[in-house]
Amino acid sequence: MQNNVKNSIIDKKEKKAMSKKIIISIIVVILIGIVASAFYASYLNNISYAISKYGSSGKEVKQIQEKLKRWGYYSGNVDGIYGTKTVDAVKKFQRKNGLTADGIAGKKTLAKMGIFSSNNTSNSSTTNSSDAKLLSRIIHAEARGEPYEGQVAVGAVVLNRVKSSSFPNTVSGVIYQSGAFDAVSDGQINMTPDKTSISAAKDALNGWDPSYGCTFYFNPSTATSKWIWSKTQIVKIGKHIFCKD
Repeated sequence: MQNNVKNSIIDKKEKKAMSKKIIISIIVVILIGIVASAFYASYLNNISYAISKYGSSGKEVKQIQEKLKRWGYYSGNVDGIYGTKTVDAVKKFQRKNGLTADGIAGKKTLAKMGIFSSNNTSNSSTTNSSDAKLLSRIIHAEARGEPYEGQVAVGAVVLNRVKSSSFPNTVSGVIYQSGAFDAVSDGQINMTPDKTSISAAKDALNGWDPSYGCTFYFNPSTATSKWIWSKTQIVKIGKHIFCKD
């Protein structure tokens, strides 16, 4: 009888211990699942932009080469092969845009180039879309008929003003600043931009700056203000002279 009682007590203790082990195992599995999910989410976030570097090949590399060639950084063949010339061109682009010049087209570099993966429709892309529309309108109003490089330069001036502490810090703020652009005053800003102006706006937003950091431009044939002549002239493209303080 005593043995039966002892065995019963032992069985209960073993069952309790087993239950605790099962509960602990379940908790451990849940915690591992949570940690794994966090790491996976982080992983997905990191690969939302593909990374191209020396030795890479494919469509993204072609896209990089096409943009860099259009902007004057790259002079090689657009062959989709990430070779020495592509590395050098990426480094030039990175230096020009305040990025670490390592020659690797990582997340920040691709974002500056306006290259986003198909599964990543980021907020910055959405913001750039509205900015691009407005920028294309001011380019069309102010510089239609000018060389393509000159149209991009007008867009770059707007963006350089956004970066400057001397001007409003948004594209719309700069464009609609009182007295800043004649095309706003006379209503030409409301004209429908053509394909060239739209393309020029995108290139300016993607980092091409043929004005070399200028925040002003003017047509010497029509300028009536003596003040604008006091600015440091940097480059002349078409009919416009681009300058800065």
